[in-house]
Amino acid sequence: MNSYDIAVIGGDGTGPEVTKEALKVSEAIAAKSGFKLNWHHFDFGGDRYLRTGEVLPDSAVDELRKFKAIYLGAVGHPQVKPGILEKGILLRLRFELEQYINLRPVKLFRSQDCPLKDKGPEHVDFIVVRENNEGLYAGAGGYLFKGTPNEVAIQESVNTRRGVDRCLKYAFELAKKQRAGKPWKGLKSEDTSAGKTAQLTLCGKTNVLTYAFDLWFRAFQEMSPKYSTVKTEYAHVDAICMWFVKNPEWFDVIVTDNMFGDIITDLAAMIQGGLGVAAGGNINPEGTSMFEPMGGSAPKYTGQNVINPLAAINAAAMMLDFLGEAKAGAAIENAVIKIINTKVQSLAAGKMGFGTREVGDLVAAAL
Repeated sequence: MNSYDIAVIGGDGTGPEVTKEALKVSEAIAAKSGFKLNWHHFDFGGDRYLRTGEVLPDSAVDELRKFKAIYLGAVGHPQVKPGILEKGILLRLRFELEQYINLRPVKLFRSQDCPLKDKGPEHVDFIVVRENNEGLYAGAGGYLFKGTPNEVAIQESVNTRRGVDRCLKYAFELAKKQRAGKPWKGLKSEDTSAGKTAQLTLCGKTNVLTYAFDLWFRAFQEMSPKYSTVKTEYAHVDAICMWFVKNPEWFDVIVTDNMFGDIITDLAAMIQGGLGVAAGGNINPEGTSMFEPMGGSAPKYTGQNVINPLAAINAAAMMLDFLGEAKAGAAIENAVIKIINTKVQSLAAGKMGFGTREVGDLVAAAL
């Protein structure tokens, strides 16, 4: 029997509540599929910070590095200044564990949850690959004359050839796998390139950010010939935002830098039905990866049994797929789709028709 040790950080607000449901569903599919999950709980978050003044102990990263996967509920505490927990836990783990890919599947499960007119599940089904260790999030920059009328604030986008290449390689491999055997969609519908069975779109801003995205574009073009079945496209980030709203069906896999990826995935979450179903992974293909729902800690709903746990459950499905239990991950996603289409009235907190725990029970039972 396969056995997996997983670190669990429930975090703040409603994080522990949705985490409990994700673990419940994971246990249900593990029992059915014949593998074992061993949970190792850590109390990192706002409460610990307020109690001890410590965000993440120096020993924590090395301890978490021993696990193949980390499951994270949410961080963000109303009594802690914004940025302390996010930088001290999320960004630190992403950088020090070299989780250089942020992976965001964008899939609409039910037409009524999409705010776009005449768009259904067949139109909203793509994946965003976001570089997760560089760009504006690297923290390079500083101040001159801070606090004076002549203050200057500089924030630098750091892009290395190594970082860009490894992100692009992951995206090309994913595109090749994701669309294998399927006709590509295409930003240019009149283009019918023979033999192309997958599409990868580079999202950038080459006309203004001429240094950073010149590197991205050149690396993209140089890597493309190695993937003969992948159809490549380029689009400016502002155009991507427009087309997400007008023609989301044009996209298969999108690859972009850290900042643009952060922005477009929030827009993508809305067209897939909201943060109640949006999940993501911070991936180190050779090391420790971390999976989480995209919504925040939603402290105003803490303890009310009203928050939607489906994004957390979807994150657990991604985690199991990463661990090698692809069938189990797919089974969870199919159970979520079934519950959304037969039971849940709305994906918004407090409007589901069921409580947090009850939705978890429904998904587990559907397995």
